[in-house]
Amino acid sequence: MEATSSLIKSVSRRVWSVPQRPFRVCSHNRELRKGVTGGTMQELRERAAHALFLSAVSLSLVCEEDGTEVDSDEFLLTLPDNTVLMALEPGQTWSPEPGSKQSRVTFSTTNIKPRTGRDIARVTFDLYRLNPRDVFGSLSVKATFQGLYSVSADFRCLGPKKVLREALRVASAMLQAVGHMLITSASIMRRIIEGSDSWHSTYDRGDSAQITEYWE
Repeated sequence: MEATSSLIKSVSRRVWSVPQRPFRVCSHNRELRKGVTGGTMQELRERAAHALFLSAVSLSLVCEEDGTEVDSDEFLLTLPDNTVLMALEPGQTWSPEPGSKQSRVTFSTTNIKPRTGRDIARVTFDLYRLNPRDVFGSLSVKATFQGLYSVSADFRCLGPKKVLREALRVASAMLQAVGHMLITSASIMRRIIEGSDSWHSTYDRGDSAQITEYWE
């Protein structure tokens, strides 16, 4: 009975498991950045600690952008995919990134220097990798208009196995289409040849009938 109950719990845990979501974690000094996936705070802490070579016992995660602490699964669900989280050990505190304005690509309609007004539009490009085996990095684009409206897009690249699988799938579809075209072309050519042969045979029978009538 105990084995059956443990099996049922294991199956139910797999069926009702929280979906994995992509996040990015960085170290306290922002020198090390890694891509991880997780569905709960516990999973995210453990994988962030493993990726950054830290201890998961007393590790805390905060938003890298503003230092907001991520302390519950409910708050984690409100964060968008690919949110950058900073891993902090005991005694470490969040601090804004120095020179962050210069490190981002910013487009503004004003050319006044120094800037004293509010940004009209800001576009940020972020290139990263979720898996070290990925052939190409993924690209995250975030645009903010007047500090009120934001639009983000994430372009994920596939790993080598998925790239090869997609290439084989496309090649298979192309070969299948070429095969259908060849079969159709062969069928049309065969009908033309058979039609020409039947027309010649009909014409020959007509000529022979006319010759017979002439001699009669």
